[in-house]
Amino acid sequence: MSKMETRPAPLTGKRVLDLSRVLAGPWSTMILADLGAEVIKIEHPVRGDDTRQWGPPDSGGEASYYLCANRNKRSLALDLATEQGQAIIKQLAANADILVENYKTGGLEKYGLDYASLSALNPRLIYCSISGYGRNSPIAKRPGYDYVIQAESGLMAVNGEVDGEPLKVGIPVADLFTGMAATQAILAAIIAAERDGIGQHIDMALLDTQISMLANVGSAYLSSGEEAKRYGNGHPNVVPYQVFDSKDGNLVIAVGNERQFSGFAKLIGMPQLCDDPRFAKNSGRLVHREALLDIIIPAIAAQTTDFWLNALREQGIPCGEVRAPSTAIDAPEVRARDMVKTMAHPTAGEISLIGSPLKFSDTPVIEPTAPPLLGEHSAEILAELGYDAAQIAQWTKDKIVGKQI
Repeated sequence: MSKMETRPAPLTGKRVLDLSRVLAGPWSTMILADLGAEVIKIEHPVRGDDTRQWGPPDSGGEASYYLCANRNKRSLALDLATEQGQAIIKQLAANADILVENYKTGGLEKYGLDYASLSALNPRLIYCSISGYGRNSPIAKRPGYDYVIQAESGLMAVNGEVDGEPLKVGIPVADLFTGMAATQAILAAIIAAERDGIGQHIDMALLDTQISMLANVGSAYLSSGEEAKRYGNGHPNVVPYQVFDSKDGNLVIAVGNERQFSGFAKLIGMPQLCDDPRFAKNSGRLVHREALLDIIIPAIAAQTTDFWLNALREQGIPCGEVRAPSTAIDAPEVRARDMVKTMAHPTAGEISLIGSPLKFSDTPVIEPTAPPLLGEHSAEILAELGYDAAQIAQWTKDKIVGKQI
């Protein structure tokens, strides 16, 4: 194969059963699908994934929330509470590489679809469970919701204005972090399975993941024993490093070292700040944060955002405009990276979705297909398992199987 040719996507040939819903699990399986895995999304034959009802906005009757996490999948609508539904899942699992689920603790055991049961059928199966608190947690049976986890993990306590109330992040980061961490674990388990010939159970918890993502805040507490504070748009360890109001808007300025601070001080016409013992080093600027900001804020407010962006960038000082999501998504540098993808959709005609951030030189992610309608591929998948049209029609009539008409 020449260097100019591309190889198949990294997970081509891998099969994933996606028994998850809402966001953390579907986010993980979508990444696996982008990487070339065949993903079969198992949904309730009537309700489907919860997020199908989380609109408007929507496209062609499909909620945008559902659309954001389910590209490149096929949908099999199946009632797992029935013996036939359970039998079909076992049949699929026998030849699957990966299963992802986020049922409540004990929810799949009663159907004989837990890890112990399915790994007996397929010892190579990688079985990833996602929950709020972990399968062996003392509070394992509590439902796990992103908003609650943001609160319980300490994230909200450090997010928000200094004197304001705790705030959640504007996107469901606990779910998204967990989905990405689950993907990392699954990819590692694939390597282990190829090495050892056996799969394993992965136990992912939203709380574990969000605690790990406290990063420097968590480390600071463990080092000092002191409670973390809220700094609004400021930084707990670096000054100046925050949002500033300009003459006509606002921007982020992130002065990360002493060289940058020297250039910044000259740029705002105050080189003497570098000679002031309060401000000469970052450790002093932290102690005298408010005094320094009282000097800087009026200087930044005297010029426009464009003035500062141009001047700061010329000096190599990190900065950026505070953009609306629409402005960010439509930015030339985002479009140039192929981060918006347009695809055909059976009811909307055509939809645009955010693309994968994974960029490979030789094994690119697959070109996206639209998130499936509820049960869109039920008949197709069941036919692949060897069931005839009459049997599928009967199961559909009995509401064991759902399919898009």
